[in-house]
Amino acid sequence: MTDSNLKIKTDRLLQKHFSGDSISYREIIAIIVPILVDQAFIVCLNLLNTAMISSSGVAAVSAVNMVDSLNLFLVNVFIAVATGGTVVVAQYKGNGNDAMVSKAAAGSVSSVFLMAFAVSLTVVMLHTPTLGLLFGKAEADVFSNARIYLIGCGASYCGVATVEAVCGALRGVGETRSSLFLSLIMNLSYVILNFLFINMLNMGVLGMVIALNIARYVGAGCSILYLVKGNTSLHFHMRDVFQFDPSMLKRILYIGVPFAAEQMFFNGGKILTQTFIVQLGVMAMDANAIAGSIVPLLQIPANSLLLSTVTVVGQCMGRRDVKDARKFVKSFLGLSSLSFILMLLVVMPLFGPLISLFHPPASVVPTVFQIVWITGLSQIPLWSVSFLTPAALRAAGDSKYTSVVSMLSMWLFRVVLGYILGILLPFGIVGVWVAMICEWGVRGSIFILRFKGRKWYQHHLIDN
Repeated sequence: MTDSNLKIKTDRLLQKHFSGDSISYREIIAIIVPILVDQAFIVCLNLLNTAMISSSGVAAVSAVNMVDSLNLFLVNVFIAVATGGTVVVAQYKGNGNDAMVSKAAAGSVSSVFLMAFAVSLTVVMLHTPTLGLLFGKAEADVFSNARIYLIGCGASYCGVATVEAVCGALRGVGETRSSLFLSLIMNLSYVILNFLFINMLNMGVLGMVIALNIARYVGAGCSILYLVKGNTSLHFHMRDVFQFDPSMLKRILYIGVPFAAEQMFFNGGKILTQTFIVQLGVMAMDANAIAGSIVPLLQIPANSLLLSTVTVVGQCMGRRDVKDARKFVKSFLGLSSLSFILMLLVVMPLFGPLISLFHPPASVVPTVFQIVWITGLSQIPLWSVSFLTPAALRAAGDSKYTSVVSMLSMWLFRVVLGYILGILLPFGIVGVWVAMICEWGVRGSIFILRFKGRKWYQHHLIDN
């Protein structure tokens, strides 16, 4: 086959699955690629950060992983409200209403920042009882490191919330290159500072939280500066941030609040699962931390497609183009599942070098290998329908349904089954991960049934 024939066939394939009445596959690729690069950097940098802190010992790794379950719980609440802003911005963009795009972006930034400020104060003031309640059975050195890390993370929430709100608004108008640039500023500076404070100055967990705060607030400053001085797509005015617009706030929170509640219950379940793992000992915690750093490598393309789905489907629904929305969701689901096959072929041959970054005890390596293989193979049929489908439904305004299903499936299947398999039965940490996979299958089946119906696209989030 000649190069020209291959190009023609590729073009036809892309036209068939990734072009619609008002958006072409070239525009969709332009949305996906920067998000893909961003996700790759975030996951790889998080892996490097975990590897760097591992030089400070097993107790430090366990403390960081333990508190990160709580961090994920809280930061995802900010991301959830920012996603409400993304959906509203995307729908107004699809509707062609630039004035409301600007107000939606400002409303998203102000609401996410205020929520982060309130959470930050609460976490810093109540850090000791929080850790005692959740992880009181942890060993003394792990608990001491966890206290330092939690206080430092709490102080950084306003910074990361601002970056997430700005990047979410930019993704809503399809300006993913700018969101990539801002994300890279924050994450690259974090890694560089981590190397300085942890590896060169030997400051351990304290060095990690200093690096985290500097990086997040530098990222926040650059994000606001870009909106005010460098951006033309959002038509952002700083004065709008300080003006209370009840109708806009209601639209953002219509999506954001159910999603935030979902994230709280969903990650609350993860925290409860983490308490199971604490009971299994430091080695199980270490295996969970390492597996939790390697598995996201497999999800990089799929997570990029998930974030792109919110923008693409949101803009389609702003135009009330249900046909295109359905088409793109199906295409993204297929591409996402294929991406897991590709990532398994890339990552698993590198398992040895990857796990060596963490300097694990020899007894941990077989468990991590087993978890990564089981999870990687299960992701091919289950992950996309479980996570990408509800993202599409949410972008159409079907937020309450997706949140209720996610909360119920998390607590009825992942938490309960995780306790049974991991604690009551002799499967340990592997059993906890298997329970998570079972939960993917349950919720994915429910979301696919919803997507095949009509109710998910009958919401009217914005005024036409």
